[in-house]
Amino acid sequence: MTKWIDKLPEAAQTYLEGHRLDEVECIISDLPGIARGKAMPAKKFDRQKHFFLPNSIFFQTIAGDWGEAAGEEGFIEPDMILKPDFDTASAAPWTADWTLQVIHDAYDQKGKPIAMSPRNVLRRVVDLYRKKGWEPVVAPEMEFFLVARNTDPTQPIEAMMGRTGRPAAARQAYSMSAVDEYGPVIDDIYDFAEAQGLEIDGITQEGGAGQLEINLRHGDPVKLADEVFYFKRLIREAALRHDCFATFMAKPIEGEPGSAMHIHHSVVDIETGQNIFSGPQGGDTDAFFHFIAGLQNHLPSAIAVLAPYVNSYRRYVKDHAAPINLEWARDNRTTGIRIPISSPEARRVENRLAGMDCNPYLGIAASLACGYLGLIEGERPDAQHRGDAYAGEEGIPRDLAAALELFRESTEMQKMLGPEFCRVYAIVKEAEYAEFLQVISPWEREHLLMNV
Repeated sequence: MTKWIDKLPEAAQTYLEGHRLDEVECIISDLPGIARGKAMPAKKFDRQKHFFLPNSIFFQTIAGDWGEAAGEEGFIEPDMILKPDFDTASAAPWTADWTLQVIHDAYDQKGKPIAMSPRNVLRRVVDLYRKKGWEPVVAPEMEFFLVARNTDPTQPIEAMMGRTGRPAAARQAYSMSAVDEYGPVIDDIYDFAEAQGLEIDGITQEGGAGQLEINLRHGDPVKLADEVFYFKRLIREAALRHDCFATFMAKPIEGEPGSAMHIHHSVVDIETGQNIFSGPQGGDTDAFFHFIAGLQNHLPSAIAVLAPYVNSYRRYVKDHAAPINLEWARDNRTTGIRIPISSPEARRVENRLAGMDCNPYLGIAASLACGYLGLIEGERPDAQHRGDAYAGEEGIPRDLAAALELFRESTEMQKMLGPEFCRVYAIVKEAEYAEFLQVISPWEREHLLMNV
């Protein structure tokens, strides 16, 4: 086991120091962002260079059914070849034994990357930047709720019980005492993150009851997407240790704000190492404005990826801490595209439209794709918005059906993300929407049963 153990990141080697590795979890993200794969004894993993998994994991809906997206050969579930990326090896510190997780990359049997694999989709977009001499840099923000255990789907989700014995309170943004209410959960999040070698830039209380935000440091898009993928799992595991659930639903609680995955973007010139959004004297460059124009022009066709479920569109509520527009402005959180206060070297563009329920690989890929198209097309954005952008017109599709229609029609997005991925994604999402329409909601029973 010596050869590949020596390839492991420092955090993984530190975690195993003085212990025998028992198990390796070979994982890959499906379309929703669920970890799929196999767990195997470390000795067996040591003997294998790769393993197999059927490609049908990319045709599965969030409810467990399948979209009819297999292609001309039919639903025969051919095996993919999954190869480990040892740079992603990370502890699974919540397990009873000494276990490592390793993210794998998916290839077909001829060695070609699987087009539907979310990690491959993101790599495709990043490679387009690099071919132009650019290095894209992202910094995601993760919002989520800690809620009471909910084992009956017919019952509303409620706030978790804090350490004071009272339910978590709403409208306590940035309150340190509110954060202290679920301190034991946060302690485990910190401990798990340290064991996994994941760096947290900060944790704050958001506006919802039991709603938190974790900021990650900026870096390589694939690496940051891997971290969000890992973080979702470790946060859920930390919550379960304290008799509560962590949820990344876009809108889990009626009347409370939703949860976003804000994505901060900058682009570095590979040759010079300079941020292309800032000029020699520190001013805004043409590239800066072109990137913003790309978001304005192409985000509507990417919303189906950034807001992938029917619940996602419940987050887009006017005056409720979620953007409903494509306006841009400096230091203005009512706009969908925000320019945070920063030094010229750190100038960046924040996309506030992505929900925390999106697959991190796909959400980052779609957002970067919009910015790339802007850089290539060279258009100027609308004038900077002044004042409250909620008072203006809405600029995004307001339900999944409308978003999927724009997604299907966008030849630009298909070229960026890959036509085969876009074909499969649309079919699977339409299957999920059909599943949703089969369910009769409490609202329908309450208001229609005796009144229509």
